[in-house]
Amino acid sequence: MKVTEKVEVDTVTDVRCDVCLTSTQVADGGLEFATLQAHWGYGSQHDGERYELHLCESCFFSTVAYFKQERRVQSLFCEDGCADALKTDATLGLVATDDYFRDTGGNKA
Repeated sequence: MKVTEKVEVDTVTDVRCDVCLTSTQVADGGLEFATLQAHWGYGSQHDGERYELHLCESCFFSTVAYFKQERRVQSLFCEDGCADALKTDATLGLVATDDYFRDTGGNKA
């Protein structure tokens, strides 16, 4: 026997970028955004704090560009093999390419 009831469910209809406040909704109605998360553990200055930021594509890649610049600045006077780290600037954080269906079947970066 089926028992049916009307159930009210909350659902995400949009995600706005936490930096520029624009919608991350794309033409087909889906949402395309990046999530930057942190959970600080015992002994850190921010022990027990959790952060979650949602970024649109433009703000995400601006943030990655900032990280790359910081890496270059931090390695500017490095003498202990930092040159290898600088060679990977183009792929900083990239874990897959051609992974259109998020099935990890794409090429590893």
